[in-house]
Amino acid sequence: MPYRLGVDVGGTFTDLILVDESSGDIHTAKVPSTPSDSSIGVMNGIERVCANAGVDPSEISQVMHGTTVATNTVLTESGAKVGLVTTKGYRQVLQIARSYVPGGLGGWVIYNKSAPLAPLSCTIEADERMGADGKMVRPLDEKALEKALECLKAENIEALTVSLINSYANGAHEKAVEKIAKRVLPGIPISLSSAVVPEMQEYERTITTVANSYVRPKVAEYVKNLEAKLKRKSKGVQLNILRSDGGMATAKVAQSLPVNLLMSGPAGGVSGAVWVAKQAGFDNLLTFDMGGTSTDVALVENGQAQLRRETTVGDVTVRASSVDVRTVGAGGGSIAHVPELTGALRVGPESAGAEPGPAAYNKGGTLPTVTDANVVLGYLPSEVRLGGDMEIRKDLAEQAIKPVADALGISIKRAAAGIIDIVNENMYGALRLVSVEQGHDPRDFALIGFGGAGPLHANALGRLMNSWPVIIPPGPGVLCAYGDATTRVRDEASRTFIRKFGNTSTAELTKIYTKLAAQALKTLEKQGVAAEECTVSCQADIRYHGQGLQLTVDFELDALKDGDLSVIGQPFDDMHKQLFTFALDADKEIVNLRAVAQGRSAEIEARRLPKSGSRTPVAAAKIGVSKVFMDGKDMDATLYRRDKLKAGNKVDGPAIVLEMDSTTVILAGHTGNIDEFGNILIAPSA
Repeated sequence: MPYRLGVDVGGTFTDLILVDESSGDIHTAKVPSTPSDSSIGVMNGIERVCANAGVDPSEISQVMHGTTVATNTVLTESGAKVGLVTTKGYRQVLQIARSYVPGGLGGWVIYNKSAPLAPLSCTIEADERMGADGKMVRPLDEKALEKALECLKAENIEALTVSLINSYANGAHEKAVEKIAKRVLPGIPISLSSAVVPEMQEYERTITTVANSYVRPKVAEYVKNLEAKLKRKSKGVQLNILRSDGGMATAKVAQSLPVNLLMSGPAGGVSGAVWVAKQAGFDNLLTFDMGGTSTDVALVENGQAQLRRETTVGDVTVRASSVDVRTVGAGGGSIAHVPELTGALRVGPESAGAEPGPAAYNKGGTLPTVTDANVVLGYLPSEVRLGGDMEIRKDLAEQAIKPVADALGISIKRAAAGIIDIVNENMYGALRLVSVEQGHDPRDFALIGFGGAGPLHANALGRLMNSWPVIIPPGPGVLCAYGDATTRVRDEASRTFIRKFGNTSTAELTKIYTKLAAQALKTLEKQGVAAEECTVSCQADIRYHGQGLQLTVDFELDALKDGDLSVIGQPFDDMHKQLFTFALDADKEIVNLRAVAQGRSAEIEARRLPKSGSRTPVAAAKIGVSKVFMDGKDMDATLYRRDKLKAGNKVDGPAIVLEMDSTTVILAGHTGNIDEFGNILIAPSA
């Protein structure tokens, strides 16, 4: 029988979920990540999850994988040496960039601009010119280009980007450059801007294509390596990689367009959260994914994750669709310290990572981390076994926190509570970015907490945000892998189309969208997805005439065919009013058109729990009582085994619910209700 495997590689742990496609049975596993080569951790995890399920790895037919290889390549500045071909006169396009400095009004004082991904010494010019209408202004000087490429060859570049002016309107010259470059630079991967992102705005198109080249060799090597290892275990296995926008790409497409994978890891968690919440009947969510290294938050409205047209990693921003995830350096491994200069407690963004990890893991770590603080407070009791077999050492955690307590002149418990309060405030700020600052009231949203450390902090974040209920799904530590296993193959086709509403018609737009849809469907067909299994939706980037900012409106093509331009105009006004509190009585202008094709989603149903005849937890679920330090005082918290809880049970705080991959803290004055799918729904007891 066929099995589908979801794999999510995090900074500290690699999570796996194995789904029997015929029965729907689910098996999970969590193993330490291997930062030097993520594929080692993946293969270790496959052995573990298959052993747990009693399944031979050869029975796995599909592997759906969320990876951070592209992200880490940018963050660690370890990508390829990239050569760049621009139009004559545009050689400094990356150096000029955009005049934006992050930070406050004085940000420019301390801002150190990072070096361009393609250095000026590796940038050459092509003597050519295309007009904005797509007509050739000046032909390509092929002889001069060949000579310049020969000079570039001496720089020992590892990847090449071609980004010519106005190539979004006509990519003929870029294709001609590619043909010559393949002859002069054999074996060097080439990325064309007209293929990667055929949209206007020179800098954005160039940096996106350069970023694609920068991460391409490393991603290609990793994907090829992993695919080879998988095929040694199961000959017919198909590897798919999660895209930043929550869709899937085949291994081949992922290798050629890795710029679409920059937010692959966080997108898996959001996809998993949407799947769980949909089963439980919640459409509006704030997702809260806390791992060992960082925390990712996002907003889901009406069952759809909010997307944005730009993806930012470090200080590199590219034009590629991604789930609107905000990340903060706050995880279970975040290190606490007290700088001598200020004497104020700080937490993160530095992390103990997987090696050596928090002190409590007894793997050689000695620095005080958020995990150690949770252990000191009793939120991670000795009964916990991380990944099923990793022992927690409270004595080592206390030794790690003691220097912080001594520096602050307080007890170890109060120092640990301070660490937790600060890390919670950091994550609270990120949640406000995706809700309040986007015009949403967090009180209208449930908060779903997952990741290895998410359930430890979710109740406290729900209290700060006033977002109820707080949902803790079954297997919260491997929910990202759920997202990988349940998402769909996705692709998009776009083009720039700058036109005022008054100068265009629905008939003209319908014709263009039909062509874009066919283009996107053709790409999916090449990936083995039948056309009858696909759905297509449309997007338009719109702005008020004369405005620099543009917003993306989603709609269905049939609605445009049967209506007028108000189908996209009115949602744009509504979105503008939500974000900025006003809409203008001004001409609207279309900027870009986009068709998005998606394959069929995996049919995996959430398992239902047997109902309890009592409204109190069954006796078998209670395993003891443990001392915790909560709300500034010592309390007794009841310990429960999650796998023994039944639908309809109530868990009154203070309580700690234990399971293989995570631990849930229910604060005093709060109650966790177990729904029919095994979710813990936490809300104030009153």
